Amino acid sequence: MCDACVIDSVKKKMLSRRDIFKTASAGIAAAAVGTAAVSTPVMASGANKVEDMTHELHEGFPSFFGTQQFFREQKFNYAEHKFNLLELRVNEHLGTHIDAPLHFSENGQSVAEIPVDNLVVPLCVIDIREKAANNADAQVTPDDIKAWISDHGPIPDRACIAMSSGWDKFVDSDKFRNVDSDEKMHFPGFHVEAAQMLLETKAVGLASDSLSLDFGQSGDFATHYAWLPTNRWGIECLANLDKVPAKGATLVVGAPKHRGGTGGQSRIFALV
Repeated sequence: MCDACVIDSVKKKMLSRRDIFKTASAGIAAAAVGTAAVSTPVMASGANKVEDMTHELHEGFPSFFGTQQFFREQKFNYAEHKFNLLELRVNEHLGTHIDAPLHFSENGQSVAEIPVDNLVVPLCVIDIREKAANNADAQVTPDDIKAWISDHGPIPDRACIAMSSGWDKFVDSDKFRNVDSDEKMHFPGFHVEAAQMLLETKAVGLASDSLSLDFGQSGDFATHYAWLPTNRWGIECLANLDKVPAKGATLVVGAPKHRGGTGGQSRIFALV
């Protein structure tokens, strides 16, 4: 079918739907008046609000490689075609995104194969903002995990352990990548020994508010290689960890589901 025929068909369907909506709107509005006073948003038991943990993606979003990794082209526009449609080209690992086990393993789970039960999980936030403020190369260590456990109890089953370093506040500046004169990056991450310690629990995810699970200077991606091949996932470039408690929130990871994907942009939020 030609493009012009498709566009004409879409326009006719849109107009037809508008007529249906206009006819039904009066009855719907009347019914809504009777229920608006008592209806409440659906919310997980015990949760009072939702926090968005996702950065907005755009062409200038800082990438691990330092080059533009997001491109968009408008294929249809409302003025001409009566609907909008963008075609995107994007690196799977740009912006707030999930690392699937396949990202750093030969045959681990693809992003489409991660069980959905492992994408709605308890959130444990380890706060290293103070030491990251004094040292861009700060890492979450086993001692940080032990301190969290001392304060909050054991790591819950199927939890995601997130590093809150405050680095998300630099996302619109060069400091997010923080490249020195030797072309080395400096930002916080998880020490491999912390990841190895967490492998002894039933946690399923690691998350960072910086560009990587590994700290910026890492030359071997030791934390990625320790964590992901065990069919656990990671999240990078998480936002707003300072708005959620150290324990008690539920993380919801809206991961993509493309076949063979090694990860992808995710809409992530926390129920608090």
